[in-house]
Amino acid sequence: MASTVTSKPSRPGYGQLLRTPGAWAFLLPGFAARLPFAMLIISIVLLVEHTTGSYGIAGAVSAATGVSMAVFAPLNGKYADRFGQRAVLLPGVLLHTASGLTLTVLALTDAPLWALFVAAVPTGASVPQAGPMVRARWGVKLQGSPLMTTATAFESVTDELTFVLGPLFATALCTSVDPAAGLLTEAGLTLVGGLLFAAQKATQPVPSRRHAPTRVDLSSQSSQSSHSGANAAHARVEPVSPLRVPGVRVLIVAFLGIGSVFGGMQVSLAAFTESIGQPGLNGVLYGVFAAGNMLAGVACGAIVWKAAPQKRLLVGYIALAITASGLWAAQSPALLAGIGLLVGMSIAPGLITGYTLVERLVPPTGRTEAFTLLTGAVALGQAAAVTVAGQLEDRAWDGAGFLVPLGGTALALLTLVTLRSRLAPPAASRTVARGVGHRPPVSVD
Repeated sequence: MASTVTSKPSRPGYGQLLRTPGAWAFLLPGFAARLPFAMLIISIVLLVEHTTGSYGIAGAVSAATGVSMAVFAPLNGKYADRFGQRAVLLPGVLLHTASGLTLTVLALTDAPLWALFVAAVPTGASVPQAGPMVRARWGVKLQGSPLMTTATAFESVTDELTFVLGPLFATALCTSVDPAAGLLTEAGLTLVGGLLFAAQKATQPVPSRRHAPTRVDLSSQSSQSSHSGANAAHARVEPVSPLRVPGVRVLIVAFLGIGSVFGGMQVSLAAFTESIGQPGLNGVLYGVFAAGNMLAGVACGAIVWKAAPQKRLLVGYIALAITASGLWAAQSPALLAGIGLLVGMSIAPGLITGYTLVERLVPPTGRTEAFTLLTGAVALGQAAAVTVAGQLEDRAWDGAGFLVPLGGTALALLTLVTLRSRLAPPAASRTVARGVGHRPPVSVD
């Protein structure tokens, strides 16, 4: 293998990644913009449960937020690819702040349930997609670099750091200050962090303006190919939606299963700690779960993997399904913390490998949209999980909500095993874009 131009071989790692010129300009504001989302669902659950006395209603309202985010996140990503991240972020953070404040006021004034759902929809729809946007900025900085896998792991670690801090912060505010304090703080932090991130214009990807046709300049080609060059120069290349990539659809199912773990854990841990008279443990137990995810993410980014990402995803998901199956049997906080730690450690490989596969399956102009599809899938799985888990906690035994992560991961694992061949990146010979007319390729001398 040919040597690189550097005098010493450099192994991709976090230190080298963080020395990327201009990286810190979007990393810190990006963290500030994504932290509030980790507070959102648990803040809604705790506030609405306090005002209504029902985990079922609290789960349904928070589910409306999650479903709305899942539906609108890909649109936000698509428009960010087309018009620029700043153009999407600025109106989004303003709408989210206003909607979060409205939802808080409605909950505190015992508004009818339909009003809570109405306010929950724009609250979820306007969640800033800071994580996918940061990943897209890494893609611009590191295009073609072996550091891209490290960056993917680093972003998953950052996500999990927010899910360590966010629920702890929200739970402490809701239980020690006021039930509304979590959601009010989330709205304020979203406004400040989102505006700071939107101000970083220099590092955002160049808008693709997908509605405009892409033309190929062949003016430098030889005269022998002038006729075919003229035809190609007038051919329009239509961007393909990431949803049309079979591997992305499989990943969406896998991320739905991961979302079921997040949602099922949030509601079930809150119900469990309340049933034993220690509601303050909720944030601690969820923090242990998220810390396991974060630690595993750090390890995944530090390892130079030899196995194909498709295989790593499958192995990691098997571990996730096995560990999640033991949650419902835990009868003590210590045992629940231990199993939750293992579940968290099993999530990180799936998340990191899924985002790594997007880099191989989707062209750069569609990656923000693809990342938001996966983020939206997590939110949708989380929304479904909090709804079902809330109903189980209300109608069955304490801890019945832990059956939701078991079922969600099992179904997703079955899909992965059945459709794993679709996760293979396309061969290089099949990546040539076709024009609108989909004419068969012609040879060029």
